[in-house]
Amino acid sequence: LTFIKSLIHLTPSLLLVAFLSSFGSSMLYGFNLAVVNSPAQYIKDFYNETLTEEYGWETDEEFLTVLYSLTVSIFAVGGMTGALLVGRLVTTYGRKGTLVRITVLVFIGGALMAFSRSCRMPAMVILGRFIVGVHSGISLSVVPMYLGEIAPKNLRGFLGLVPSIHICLGVFIAQVMGLGELLGKEEHWPLLLSLVVFPTMVQLLLLPWFPESPRYLLIEKRNVHATIAALKWYRTKGNIQAELEEMQEEQRSLTSIQTISVWGLLKDRCVRWQVITIIVVNIGMQLSGIDAIWFYTNDIFKDAGIPEPYIQYTTVGTGAIEVISGMLGCFTIEHLGRRPLMIGGFLFMGLCCAGITPHLMFMRYISVGCVVGIIAGFCIGPAGVPFLITAELFKQSHRPAAYTVAGCLNWMSNFTIGFLFPFLEMDMGPYCYLIFCVICLGVALYTTFIIPETKNKTFMEISQMFASRNNILEDDWEEWLSHVFELSLWAG
Repeated sequence: LTFIKSLIHLTPSLLLVAFLSSFGSSMLYGFNLAVVNSPAQYIKDFYNETLTEEYGWETDEEFLTVLYSLTVSIFAVGGMTGALLVGRLVTTYGRKGTLVRITVLVFIGGALMAFSRSCRMPAMVILGRFIVGVHSGISLSVVPMYLGEIAPKNLRGFLGLVPSIHICLGVFIAQVMGLGELLGKEEHWPLLLSLVVFPTMVQLLLLPWFPESPRYLLIEKRNVHATIAALKWYRTKGNIQAELEEMQEEQRSLTSIQTISVWGLLKDRCVRWQVITIIVVNIGMQLSGIDAIWFYTNDIFKDAGIPEPYIQYTTVGTGAIEVISGMLGCFTIEHLGRRPLMIGGFLFMGLCCAGITPHLMFMRYISVGCVVGIIAGFCIGPAGVPFLITAELFKQSHRPAAYTVAGCLNWMSNFTIGFLFPFLEMDMGPYCYLIFCVICLGVALYTTFIIPETKNKTFMEISQMFASRNNILEDDWEEWLSHVFELSLWAG
């Protein structure tokens, strides 16, 4: 009932900008995670034929596996590169401005992948994956930052999980389009990889018409007139005064503080536990086993005994479950809160990871059910909450650096899983999921004992909640803010 009442504040412009920013950015991340799964053998064959015929190289199965693993994981290398650029880009161009400008990366990467087969150049596939990875690395941090700053506090969780729904939707679209009846044919895989340009085109045409983040306009650009105009655009009439005063209070507390650097963030005792928290949840999210399932779904189902003709349809079924689970998390987060979704999601994923390990013949379908359980558990909470709380745990001066740290760790873990999982599975078999099980349970315990509930709290209130844990007394708050200012001048 409370959530339904809060929907009164959900204006059409707010909902539309959440959709547009996620549709042309977050959805591409999910699409690129899963799109290489279906045409995997066709890509390997293309590499084999081209390297043999054009360059005279002799290739074996192990070399092709390494090359394909590089194709999968180079996306994460690009993502980590993009994450390193987030702080500077959002400070210079703003949140919306950054999303609009980086669309050029998608067009370049999509074109490289689209023409790679006709040009007989495997490097174009890998380079194209890297470039779209850079785009995803930037947008994966900027979209939740943007939505977290434009959303009223009672809708921040709901809007913060809109990107995670689009990530799940991107995975599902990649699985559907990869079916043999559609683009899952040998001659169509370059087109399949390059479909990313179409959502980006829609975003580029429409997103520039929407206002920039009001918090960015007021606190960083000090443009009160533009801030009021943006708030009127995103809020119902007569509903902006209290929020404007809250932003001005934060602005006063940060009057002498510039946007802090990454090094300054890591050295700052004021946000020690916030930094530890984003490290734990972002690494835990990627090392939960979900990336292994997204990248290698078909191989996992094949090993579980699913007949070859039915694997692609089973994979599409898991994609549908992802979308439904993501929507369930989005519509329950403002009622249940962030912590229950995180704790429940990671606990359920840990139990399902443990369930995959039995590999006796009669237990293979139990393993398939556990794979589905991991996907559902991830999409309900851990898929989107880490990005959301990264915005909530930090004030304006620290937020860009926090997203840079979170993004780099996220993508580094993504690369590690994408590259090493095939070899880990060859050495350990299904028992490799015990590693993921331990990680999931560890993150659930950390969330239980360390992370406070941030639902319906302002950014200032959340900072005060962590003050005691960081051994900062309320009376010393202004003194620590002065310390942060001196540190930011020294570090950046």
